[in-house]
Amino acid sequence: MAKTLPTAVVRSAQEIGADFAAWRKILGLTAAQVADRADVTRDTLRKLETGDSTVGFHVVLRVARALGVLDSFTSAVDPLDTDLGRARAGQLDRKRVR
Repeated sequence: MAKTLPTAVVRSAQEIGADFAAWRKILGLTAAQVADRADVTRDTLRKLETGDSTVGFHVVLRVARALGVLDSFTSAVDPLDTDLGRARAGQLDRKRVR
């Protein structure tokens, strides 16, 4: 029996998918072009853009790269890009290399 995902996770998957679709449209790219550049099927891209949370994480990263937003996507979760993360950087095994 599959577990139900928390509402916040479902909502975030839908928002991220909609944002990727918006980037695709802003860049003037077709779904076929983005799918080809990301090396995923058109159906997989559609699932991602509609917020299907079963899409693999590697697909999210491939599509972000194809849209030119991978660096921004990666930076969004970098703890060293926050005041709290920088204040507690000593708890990390890595140091900022940017």
